[in-house]
Amino acid sequence: MSYLYETHLHTSIASACANSKGSEYIRLYQDLGYSGMVVTDHFYNGNTSIPHSLPWKEWVKQLCRGYEEARNEGEKQGFDVFFGWEETFDNCDDYLVYGLDKEWLLEHPEAKSWTRGEQYRAVKAAGGCVVQAHPFRQHNYIRRLVLSTGCVDAVEAGNATNFEQSYDALAFRYAQKQGLPLTAGTDLHDKQFFLSGEVLAYMLKKN
Repeated sequence: MSYLYETHLHTSIASACANSKGSEYIRLYQDLGYSGMVVTDHFYNGNTSIPHSLPWKEWVKQLCRGYEEARNEGEKQGFDVFFGWEETFDNCDDYLVYGLDKEWLLEHPEAKSWTRGEQYRAVKAAGGCVVQAHPFRQHNYIRRLVLSTGCVDAVEAGNATNFEQSYDALAFRYAQKQGLPLTAGTDLHDKQFFLSGEVLAYMLKKN
């Protein structure tokens, strides 16, 4: 038996670039045959919508709201929802963190100023894992390409909302060369975008 999980998704509660609430995704993914999803809203140094002026504990509570709304709706619908986040370094490279929870974050305010290596070591020590997201994506705000080979457990080699196929092809080749596992996710920010014919056609072509 196989299971299909969304591994990269943003909500409007905590990600400044998102337009849909976590609870709005549940039925959409169920209809597409998914078993569950991981909410990975932007973390402290990424495109977060949560003010840095908030005390750490309040900041973490706000970060978790998108996930908690999705989880609550998922429980009603019999759909798995897990917690993660996406951290950004120097406005260049992004990392998906899985396997930890709200309570762990509340106890680690130093997370907002970690280096890539400090993040990786702390997450691994707590039993989590780190995946470099869309490592070859190019945008005008990305100043340089950073491949943090020693600070990740896997590479995201499939990203449905970055349409340039060479990004995924390069990530796939990079992961193979480094002997790293692969992940894939939509990087979804808006359920309406996911429903567009362009996105669905691209996903079918890639799969």
